[in-house]
Amino acid sequence: MEIYLEKSAIRQIRTSIEDAIEEDDYETLREDIIEAFSDDDIEEIERRIDSGDFYDFISVILDEWSGEDAQELFELLEQQLSEAGIELKLALDDDEEEEEDEIDDDEDEELDFDDDEPEEL
Repeated sequence: MEIYLEKSAIRQIRTSIEDAIEEDDYETLREDIIEAFSDDDIEEIERRIDSGDFYDFISVILDEWSGEDAQELFELLEQQLSEAGIELKLALDDDEEEEEDEIDDDEDEELDFDDDEPEEL
């Protein structure tokens, strides 16, 4: 099963992560993560996880998280859902998409082959 999180939900979670780190308060972050999932998604997750409770599931993930890096939290979330047989798909922000495009362009430039001239050995 796949669950897809929209850009707006990811942005909200990232904002909540920043706030949680600054204020050392994770309750709003927990609520925002839960709100990012549809009721149907939550029901399916609860059927697949051992505890059967999505709130507890998110709490365990937040307990495992170092509290320092947003990417780490998303990776933990993906990992825990993967263990339950659920693939989490994250929509990339426009900035992240542009950054990936730039990386691809850089890789293309590094592999610039000039077929017109023979290679000297």
